[in-house]
This record gives sequence, C-alpha cells and structure tokens, in this order.
Amino acid sequence: EHRNLPFMLELRYLFSLLVSSKRKYVDPSRAVEILKDAFKSNDSQQQDVSEFTHKLLDWLEDAFQIKAEEEREGEKPKNPMVELFYGRFLAVGIHEGKKFENTEMFGQYPLQVNGFKDLHECLEAAMVEGEIESLHSENSGKSGQEHWFSELPPVLTFELSRFEFNQALGRPEKIHNKLEFPPCLYMDRYMHKNRDITRIKRDEIKRLKEHLTLLQQRLERYLSYGSGPKRFPLADVLQYALEFASSKPVCTSPVEDIDVTAPPSGSMGTQTVQSPIDHQGSSTTSETQPPTQRTVVHKPFTQSRIPADLPMHPAPRNITDEELTVLEGCLHRWRTEVEMDTRDLQDSIGRIHRTIELMYSDKLMTQVPYKLHAVLVHEGQANAGHYWAYIFDHHEKRWMKYNDISVTKSSWEELERDSFGGYRNASAYCLMYINDEEKHLMQEEFDKETGQILSGMDTLPCDLREFVKEDNRRFEKELEEWDKEQLRKFEQEKMIISQKTLKQTPPPAAVPLNEPEYMEQPTRTELLEINEETTNVIAQVVAESEDKGPEAVLQTQYMSNSVKITPKSLRGGVYKLYLLVYYFAENKMTIMKF
Repeated sequence: EHRNLPFMLELRYLFSLLVSSKRKYVDPSRAVEILKDAFKSNDSQQQDVSEFTHKLLDWLEDAFQIKAEEEREGEKPKNPMVELFYGRFLAVGIHEGKKFENTEMFGQYPLQVNGFKDLHECLEAAMVEGEIESLHSENSGKSGQEHWFSELPPVLTFELSRFEFNQALGRPEKIHNKLEFPPCLYMDRYMHKNRDITRIKRDEIKRLKEHLTLLQQRLERYLSYGSGPKRFPLADVLQYALEFASSKPVCTSPVEDIDVTAPPSGSMGTQTVQSPIDHQGSSTTSETQPPTQRTVVHKPFTQSRIPADLPMHPAPRNITDEELTVLEGCLHRWRTEVEMDTRDLQDSIGRIHRTIELMYSDKLMTQVPYKLHAVLVHEGQANAGHYWAYIFDHHEKRWMKYNDISVTKSSWEELERDSFGGYRNASAYCLMYINDEEKHLMQEEFDKETGQILSGMDTLPCDLREFVKEDNRRFEKELEEWDKEQLRKFEQEKMIISQKTLKQTPPPAAVPLNEPEYMEQPTRTELLEINEETTNVIAQVVAESEDKGPEAVLQTQYMSNSVKITPKSLRGGVYKLYLLVYYFAENKMTIMKF
C-alpha cells in the first residue's frame, strides 16, 4: 500500500552494497525507477532538484515513521530522519501593529543567492524580513518579522536558490554569481537564546555600515576627481600640474615653428641656390653666370622631426622664478595633504571592515560550530546540466569528489573553484553542515563485546550482510564467466589468424634428395678449391665483358655450366662475386634487373 516501503528496502540494499560490495560501482536503477514513477505527471514537466530532494526526504521520513510505530513499546516513536535533518525556528514580528510569535519546523533551509557575497549575508537576509526597527516599540503600524533558530538539527542543510524566473524572457535562468561559504560555520548569532546580544551587534553593524558608506563616498571623490566625464585621482592631477609648471618655459607659440608653406609629402620643388663660390666672387662673375638650379626633394620623416629646443611636453610660455617657487610649494603641500587624507580614509575603511568581520568572533558567539560535510554542485544552465558532489572523509581528513561512477581525491581549492560560482557555469546548490559537537556522528563503530573497530561488512545487520555476501558471490561468478568468454574469444581469434597465415604462406621449395637441409661449414681443402674457382670466374667474366658486353656475358654464363650454383658454391660466395663483377662491369644496370 505504501510505495515508499519498497523504495526504503531498495535503499537499504543500495547503501549496504556501497559499504562492502566488491564491484567497482553499484547500479542504483531499481531504486531510481521507483522514484521516477513517483515523479510522473500529466504535463511531463521536469522536476527541480529541490523538489526531488524534498520528495526523497519525505519518503524516508514516512518509511522510518511506519517502522518506528511498528517497533514502539508504549513510548513515543523516534524517527531518525527527523532527529538528524529537522530543526525548529521561532518567527516573531509585527503584523498590522500586532505582535505574533510562531514556532515552525524546517528541513532544508532555503537561502537566496542573488545580491549577496557570502553565506552569512544570505542568512542575515533570511532571518530578517520587512521593517524590523519597530519590533521593540509598543506603538507601530509597520510589519516585519525575525527568524530565530530554537533547535538546530545535527545535519544542517542549506538550499541555495540559484534559479530565478526571468519575466522578460519568460523562462528560468541560473544565477552564476560568486557566493563564498566557510568550512566552519558558527550559528550562535542566529539562535533564539542569543537574540538580545545579536540585536545589539546588528545595530552596531548597521551604524558602522552607514559610516562606512560615507567614508567610501569621500574616498571616491579623491580617487575620481573632476567635473567632466573623465575622472582622475586628485594626487595625480596635482602631480601633473607640478610637472607642467616645472617644465622649461617656451617663448613661442607651439605652431609658430611649423613651416606651413612646405610642400606636401611626396611632392618635389625647384629651388634656385646660389653657389658659395659665386657668392664670394666678383659681381662680374655673378652677372655672367646664371644661378645654379637644384631640385629639392621633400623628406617627411627627416624634415618633420621635433626641433632640438622644443620640449617633449607642453610647458608654460612665461613663468618667473618667484611664481614657480610659490606654485611648486603649494602643489607639493596640497599633494602631500591629499595623499594623507586618502591614506587615512583607506585605513578607516579597513578598520571598519575588520570590526564588522570580527563582530561575532568573541567566545560567547562561537559555541555552536558546524563543519562543512558535503557540497552538491550543478554545472550548466537552468534547463540542463550535470551534477556531482564533494564529501569530506572524516577518517582520512580529506575531500573526495563523487562524479557518477568516478570517486577521486580532491582538495578545498578544487571545491572552492567549482562550488563558489563565477567560474565556468558550475556552482553549489546545496550545502550540508554537521554539528561539530556531535562527535558520535562521525566516529568509528566498535564491537560491544571485543571493543574492536567495526568496518565494512561488520557494520551491517545480519540480513544485509548475507545479501552483500550473496551479491559478491554472484559477482565472482560473473568474473569467472567473463574470463572464460574472453579466453574463448582469444582462441577463436588465434585460430582465424593462424588459418589466414597458412593461406598466405607460399609452399616451401623442393630440397634435393642428396643434399643436406642445412648449410655445412666448408673445410680448408674446400675453401682452397672455391678460391681457385672464384678467381677463374672473375677473370673469365672480365675478359668476355670487354669483348661482348655485359648483357651477352650474362646470357652466356647464365645458360652455360661454367658456374654451377650448388650449395657448395653458395657457401664459398661464388654466386655473390659473380653478381658483383657483373654489376661493376656495367653500372647502368641494377642487381634487381639482374
């Protein structure tokens, strides 16, 4: 009748296999199929991951509740899901001038991400809604409320809302903003028992932030000085004015030394130039000889060079020493004053930031530590993506990455990169913290009789232990069958290759009956005979090649019995020498042709 009971049984089997199965990974298909049936709807709309998680927790809670009621003996049944994952908060506030106070239970606590830089800012915004300044006043028409945790669960889960609906586009979008979260989170400031101290600190933080805003506005006026669209640091503006005033004075206009009558680039002109000799000679000579005509070529790169006496930067045309002394003194003093003011503002802003950061670091507000245990990550957009998780191994003291069937060692640096957001399209959508005071949640299990640490199969109840053993035996049988199948395939492939090799290999040459199948080493007497025979063959081939040509010699020697190719002659190398003699006698032919 209860569909979650079969699912609960499948989860027991699944978790027991994860504890001590010999398989590399465990197939969760049976449990997933039961969940898929529960999420089927008429409109076939894709379920959000938060909806899936809520449904999963509800099923587990119901299943444990049924089991607890069956086993109770007059006492109120205890549901481990509720005890581990559920807490309570108190909602206090004013609605239309009337105060109210309600206690509510929560599992996954939802937090908005957009507009916040870290987890504490998200929590502060979630704990305060509306106008709360009037909560302590008797006469007020404003509405607002505060949330205070009255009871925190051992496993505290935050659901980060990284998806919002875009009204303009008519579709959901993912928020990729960076959101930092600490490895250790102190929850004291959000507890109902600390509400009075927290309210005082919040008021102080509010006052500091208002003062911080004023200081930042003043600093901005120093760092972005000017009335136009472009702004510059005031200290730099004063420095530039000092450099201008200290430059070498220029007595002429910056355009007076430019020859506007010069021909344009690339043009040529003719200029009459009088020779120096003619200029120094008598007037008679000058009258009798015409002036020298010279063509002047315009050279833009050389003629457009800045004159040596023209400064590289603009400079005042006229300034007296007295004026320069007074101006330099003023500019130096003003620049020093501006730099001091800027530094004081930056120091004050830094001190306020540190004061705000350390506001809750006193001993009274660090009594409820929660350590980060798991981070669920989504990579992609609102309509599709990939999920994986980081889980802290408390025994090995390191982070592990669970990505489908792959489980690898990781680090806090990798977790930061993939989970904070702002890098690629990956970011955390769920954070799980564990109360650091609940040491038993992560401690090793011990045998009550022997006191030894239990691990693996020993941590399971008897029924699950037998289930896992049977699955391991099945797995070993599967391995044996797989090995046999692989051996059979190997033998088949080996046979096919051998048959192909036999078909492709040519038949062996016939061996003479009276000759041995192996090459014997020649004796000393045989070597003398071979050497004599070799000398005769070389002399004969050389003589005939001079008279008849190499091709005729080849045909004659090949057809005659002057060279007998026998194992004996091969051993002596007669045939090889014959080839060499022929090759060198006619180097136009090749051994391959022969």
